[in-house]
Amino acid sequence: MTAQPLAPVIPSSSVPVSRQRARPATARRLPLARPVPVPSAPEEVVYGIARIDASGRICERAIITALGWAGGDRLTFTADAGVVTVRRDPGGMVTLPASTYLTIPAALRRGCGLEAGDPVLLAALPDQDTLTAYSLAVVDQAIRAHGALPHAQGGMS
Repeated sequence: MTAQPLAPVIPSSSVPVSRQRARPATARRLPLARPVPVPSAPEEVVYGIARIDASGRICERAIITALGWAGGDRLTFTADAGVVTVRRDPGGMVTLPASTYLTIPAALRRGCGLEAGDPVLLAALPDQDTLTAYSLAVVDQAIRAHGALPHAQGGMS
């Protein structure tokens, strides 16, 4: 006994009449939500991200270049909780090395809670000869205060 091959069953690509829907003569368009305009970053501020190394150094040459700082420039450091501000100052106590990396003094790092390996947001104001390094904890607090992230408990602010 020989088996007869079965013909393949291929479904039709057309939609059966019972499933076709009548289309209205004019389709009603739904309104689109307009996105909230996003403000652009101020042109006078140059941003960067860096990580503090074991010696307290921050290596972000693009920021230093934007500030116009060079090896031999004198700097003054000030600190607050999670924030270090550096200003070019002829009477400054710290000299920028020729390699143009910044070294945050250990006492300031300890005082503001910055540790080796911590990433920081850098904000440079070339017109004011100022660079500020913000710990990501400070950045996170600012974002949460703005209401853009949920709180740690999972609720929205």
